[in-house]
Amino acid sequence: MAAPASPAPQRQPVRAATAAFVGTTIEWYDFYIYATAAALVFGKVFFPTADPFVSTMASFGTFAAGFLARPLGGVIFGHLGDRVGRKNALMATLVIMGLATVGIGLLPSYASAGLWAPALLLLLRLAQGLAVGGEWGGAVLMAGEHASQRRRTFAASFAQLGSPAGLILSLLAFRLLTTLDEADFVSWGWRVPFLISAVLLLVGYFIRVGVNESPDFAKVLERQQRAEVPAKEVLRTAWRTVLLCMGVCTVAIGGIYFTNTFMLSYTTQTLGLNRALILDCLFVVAIIQFIVQPVAAWLADVVGTARVLITAALFSVFAPYPMFMLVTRGDAFSIVAGIAIVLVFMAAIYSAMAGYISSAFATHVRYSGISLSYQLCGAVAGGLTPLIGTWLTYHYPGQWLPLAIFYSVLSAITLVSIWALAGHKRRLRLDAAHAAAA
Repeated sequence: MAAPASPAPQRQPVRAATAAFVGTTIEWYDFYIYATAAALVFGKVFFPTADPFVSTMASFGTFAAGFLARPLGGVIFGHLGDRVGRKNALMATLVIMGLATVGIGLLPSYASAGLWAPALLLLLRLAQGLAVGGEWGGAVLMAGEHASQRRRTFAASFAQLGSPAGLILSLLAFRLLTTLDEADFVSWGWRVPFLISAVLLLVGYFIRVGVNESPDFAKVLERQQRAEVPAKEVLRTAWRTVLLCMGVCTVAIGGIYFTNTFMLSYTTQTLGLNRALILDCLFVVAIIQFIVQPVAAWLADVVGTARVLITAALFSVFAPYPMFMLVTRGDAFSIVAGIAIVLVFMAAIYSAMAGYISSAFATHVRYSGISLSYQLCGAVAGGLTPLIGTWLTYHYPGQWLPLAIFYSVLSAITLVSIWALAGHKRRLRLDAAHAAAA
């Protein structure tokens, strides 16, 4: 029998939201610098071939491998978060991510270590995937569960805000290195952003230590409602909810890596645009995302989360066509404007979806439920999007229409899933009300 729970901790909405933001910023910085390096330099350093397409595909293959590890991370840390607490799970994910990222910065190249170099890169990438797999769900819950019911979407969005903040830091880090010549950048310059993660790890650790455990989880302990195997219970009782939540996340996750990772490769290699120019443009776009997300989350709490999500997803279906028309012009203003058209709607979905899918699961399995949903979607939509984009570019040279259609399909999946999950949640509430009345 479980020991009596300690008194429920006092709510710390501001501190919890801040810790979620800072922690996810660090985690996503680590994850994004890998994505940026995969697009710019890993093909040359770890997978040198005579064909740049083959090298880039191999590099994006290790990028995708991190996504394949994310569902496992969601299961492991979801279990810990639902059994021993959100805070403990989050401290572990932060440390694992930091150590893996610093390790990548210390790896030897293929030229000096042969096959050991890409093998170790893959291993550390899998560790990154495990950490991110457990990070997102815990950060969303720590921020959201410390807030009042009517402010939970906005509070949970602070965990989501770490994504554009981490992207801004990663792009800034690589942009500062563009002053190096190509030889220095390939030999040692790309390592600097990875090694800086050691400092960020310490900052994040000390900020998170000061946050109390989630009040909602404290109630679970008090009532002795912990599931023995949370992931098993989720898959047994709420597998439909998991599938619908995966659909809700599709364009938000896939879109991020489409507009950043894939577009970085597409614009520099296919369109032949300058690397520094594209990094500058993506930096501006990331700032726009950083501004849009909290506004969208606030609006969701005011007018309704489902309404904001459906509207954003509908516009997202049609957004990629003007994006490519503008990006292919090749000037800075057109690139920023084009990507921003897609990103505004994608950012609105990404910001509001955290609170939306969190409310679909019972508290005692919530960490596992949202982690499985988000990370399974990440493994498919996030990991494969750059690969599919690169494949389409190779097989349809000079044509952007197949790429735009691909993005529209991602958006359509999200639109249908949001609508379906809204109906599913209404049915669950009615069933619960009828059961209580009986």
